[in-house]
Amino acid sequence: MIKKLLSLIILLQCSLIIAQEYFPKNDGVVATNTNYTAFTNAKIYVTPTQIIEKGTLLIKDGKVVSSGKSVNIPKNSTIVDLEGKSIYPSFIDLYSDFGIDKPKREGGGRSSQYDPSRTGFYWNDHIMPEANAVEHFKFDSKKAEELRKAGFGVVNTHLQDGIIRGSGVLIALNAEDGNEARVIDPASAQYLSFSKSVASNQSYPTSLMGAMALLRQVYIDADWYAKGNAETTDLSLEALNENKNLVQIFEAGSRANVLRADKVGDQFNIQYVILGGGDEYERVNEIKQTNAPLILPVDFPDAYDVDNPFLTASLSLEDMRAWNQMPANPKILADNGVKFAFTTHELKSPKEFGGKIQKAIEYGLSETKALEALTTVPAEILGKTNEIGSLKPGAYANFVITSGPIFDSKTTMYENWVQGNRLIIENMMTKDIKGEYEFTLNGQKYNMTIEGPSGKLKSKIKTPNNSLGSTINYDGDWVYVAMTTKDTTSTEFIRLVTHVNDDNKLVGKAIMPDGREMPVSLQRTSEAKDKSGNNKGKDKDSESPKIQPITYPNLAYGFKELPKPQTLLFKNATVWTNEDEGILENTDVLIKGGKIAKVGKNLSEGGATVIDATGKHLTPGIIDEHSHIAAAAINEAGHNSSAEVTIEDVVEADDLNIYRNLGGGVTSIQILHGSANPIGGRSAIIKLKWGQPADELIYDNSPKFIKFALGENVKQANWNGTRFPQSRMGVEQLYVD
Repeated sequence: MIKKLLSLIILLQCSLIIAQEYFPKNDGVVATNTNYTAFTNAKIYVTPTQIIEKGTLLIKDGKVVSSGKSVNIPKNSTIVDLEGKSIYPSFIDLYSDFGIDKPKREGGGRSSQYDPSRTGFYWNDHIMPEANAVEHFKFDSKKAEELRKAGFGVVNTHLQDGIIRGSGVLIALNAEDGNEARVIDPASAQYLSFSKSVASNQSYPTSLMGAMALLRQVYIDADWYAKGNAETTDLSLEALNENKNLVQIFEAGSRANVLRADKVGDQFNIQYVILGGGDEYERVNEIKQTNAPLILPVDFPDAYDVDNPFLTASLSLEDMRAWNQMPANPKILADNGVKFAFTTHELKSPKEFGGKIQKAIEYGLSETKALEALTTVPAEILGKTNEIGSLKPGAYANFVITSGPIFDSKTTMYENWVQGNRLIIENMMTKDIKGEYEFTLNGQKYNMTIEGPSGKLKSKIKTPNNSLGSTINYDGDWVYVAMTTKDTTSTEFIRLVTHVNDDNKLVGKAIMPDGREMPVSLQRTSEAKDKSGNNKGKDKDSESPKIQPITYPNLAYGFKELPKPQTLLFKNATVWTNEDEGILENTDVLIKGGKIAKVGKNLSEGGATVIDATGKHLTPGIIDEHSHIAAAAINEAGHNSSAEVTIEDVVEADDLNIYRNLGGGVTSIQILHGSANPIGGRSAIIKLKWGQPADELIYDNSPKFIKFALGENVKQANWNGTRFPQSRMGVEQLYVD
C-alpha cells in the first residue's frame, strides 16, 4: 500500500513538472502548434554533402523528426509541397554582437588611470572573464529579421569589449518564442582580443606587445590562483579558470595577429579559434601551421574610384592587390586544408552578406565549402553538431527554403524557419514577373523591363524614341503600372491594371489621361537577367576574375617566390675582413648554407653560382644597434616599468623600411623599445631577410637586451601626465627602487 502511494505521489509530481508553464504570457491567447509539418518533394541539404532529391523533411515542436526519401508522415501533419524547391540548414554566425549594446567610451582628459576601478577583480580592468553576455542580452527583433533574411538562424553573440571578454551566448533567431527558447547555450565560448575595453580608462596596456604580455601574465596568475596560493578572492581569475574548458575565440583581425595570438595560445596549450582579417592568403603556409580554425570576415574591399586623381595618387600597390586578391582568401585557405567559418562581422548590413559569398565563389571557392563554412563547421567548432548546422533528426528545425542553389544570385529565398517558427521572406505562391515585355497602345509600341527584388520591383518603359517615367506595384496576382505619356511637353499619365496569366502575359486594361479605357496585353519576351547580364535560368559563361600573383612580402618590391639559400662564389673581390688579415685583394668568398664557408684565392665549388666581383668591394653588412623600424609597436607606455614586454612579439616583416635599409647596406638591426617610460621592454635582434615571415627574421639564441631611458619623455611632465616619475630625479629614484 505504501509503495503504491509513493508511486502515485511520484507520478503526480512528474505530471506537474511536465505541465508547468512558469513563464507568464501577457500577449493574449497562446496557441502552440504541436502538429507535425511535412515538407515534401524538395531537394534537401541535410548537410552540405548529404543531399536528398525529392525528399521529405518532417518537423515537430521546433525540431527535425526525420529527413529522407521515404518518410512516414503522420495523419495529423500539415503538408507543404515544395516541388522544384530546395531546403538548406540555416546559417550560423560565430562572431556577433547581436542583442548586446555596444560599450560606451568613458570620458577623460590626457591624464591616465593606472589603478583598477573595481574591487575584488583582477588588477587590470581590461581582463573581464567574469562578464556573461547572457546577462546583457536583449533580443533585437529588427536585427533578427535582417539576419534571417540573409539566411541566418543562429548567432554566437558576446560583449565585444576588452582583452578577455567573458562568455558568449548562443542564440536562435526565433522571433516568436521568448528567450527561454532562444538561448541554446548560455555560455557557448570565451572571447578574447588584443584590444582594451573602451569602458575603462586604465592605461595599461597601450600597445600590442603590452596586450600579449598581459595575456601571458593573467594565464600565469590563474594557474597560481588555482593552486590555492592566493590569500584573497579574485573573481576574474576564478571565472577564467571556470571558463577554461569553453571554446576560446580570439579576435585577431589580421594575418599577422592570427600568428601572434596562436603563439600566446601555444605557450599555454590553448588552441584558439581565431577571427582573421581576410589577408591570410598572404602567408597561408604559416597560417596552416597554427592548426587554428578561423572565422573569416567577408568585407572584401570595393573597387576604388580611380577617376578621382587625388584618390588615385594616394593608392598603393598594396591597396590595389588587396582589392584584387582578398576575395580569393577563402578559396586559398580551403585548398590548403584550413578549416574556417564565415561571419557577418565588419559588414555594414547583413544584406551585403549574400553578395560577398557569391564573390568568394566567383573567385573559386566551391559552393560546398561555402555552405560548410556557414553550417557544419561552426556547429563543429562549438561542439553543437547534434543541435544546429544540419537537418538530421533531433536538430533544431532551422532551415531556409529557396527556389534553387542558395548562393546563386538568381535564386529567391522564400522562407527561413528557426526552431520551427516561420519567417516569410518572399511569398512562394507569387509568380515571378521579372523580365522583358512588349505591348501596344493606340498604335504605339512599348518595351518594358521589370527588375529588382520581388518586394521592390522597378519598371523601365521605352518607346523607339523616348524613355518614359514609370512606377510599378505588384500585389497578389495584379500588377499596377503608372507611366508618363510619350508627349514630353505635358505631365500626363497612363495607368495599366493587369492580371498575371499563366502564359507569360500581363492582361488587363489601360486608363488613358482623358479617362478612356482600352484593353492591353503585355507579352513577356525574355526572363530577368542577373547582375552579369545572363538570362535567369541559364548558366554563366564568363571567366573567373584574374588574380594577381602573391609576392613575398605582398607589396611593392616583393619576390614572386620566397628566396632560398644559395651556394654563391664571389671571385676576385677586394675583401674587407674586419679581422687581423685586413683588406685582401683579388680574393674569393664562398657562401654555403647561409654562412661564409671559405675566404681565399682560386676557390672553386661544384654547383655554385659564380659572381665576378672584379673591381668591386665585399664587406660585412652594416649592423644598426639602435633602430625602431620593422615593429608593429615600439612603446608600451602604460607603466613606468614594462620590462615584461618584448619587441620580438611585434616584429613586422613586411615593413618597407627593411627593403630600404638593405639598399643602404644594413643586414642586421636591434629593434629597441621606445623612450616612453624609464624601463621599457626587451629588444629584438633581427636579420633583414626581405620576404621571410617574422619568425625567420629573429636570431636564434641571441643575447638579450632591455631598453632604459632618461630625459623628458620618460617623466611625462611635459604632457600633463600623472604617472610617477614626474621629474628627472624621480627617474633616478625609480631605478634605485
